[in-house]
Amino acid sequence: MNENGELLLVDDDATFCRVLARALTRRGFTVSQAGDGSAALTQARQQPPDFAVIDLSMPGESGLQLIQPLIAINADMRIVVLTGYASIATAVEAIKLGAMHYLTKPADADAVCQAFQLDTGNAGIDVTEQPVPLNRVEWEHIQRVLKECDGNISATARRLGMHRRTLQRKLQKRPSR
Repeated sequence: MNENGELLLVDDDATFCRVLARALTRRGFTVSQAGDGSAALTQARQQPPDFAVIDLSMPGESGLQLIQPLIAINADMRIVVLTGYASIATAVEAIKLGAMHYLTKPADADAVCQAFQLDTGNAGIDVTEQPVPLNRVEWEHIQRVLKECDGNISATARRLGMHRRTLQRKLQKRPSR
């Protein structure tokens, strides 16, 4: 891993961003920060980063929409997506779009650095026999339909046959593990 590499940290949570930036700086990265996708692209064009840590859920466009434009700026960029609301659908899409890893918050700087070092998956990971809880399956289904509706809450609620406010309440809750 290229310690002392340029790292772009994109997150709308200023406090989390500041704490993670400080920790990554101590680990040898030169960190620049952005609070949204457009600011991130502007910074990346001016100083192409070697690494990027992108929050999945931000105002405006999602972190998923930022992956390919960043890779277009630097094809060798190593991208890690962070989220507080993980779902299988968004994890798969992040990897398909070019991210090398997907971590759930709270993730510390050590986990981020370790994710940058992984070049392959882990075929030896434990496969659990426990069924996924029903509320987790519901969360995954909502996320999949929301993605199909391009993030439109009203269209998603119509497709799911539920009231828009009910859907908004469900989206504000953390999914079960």
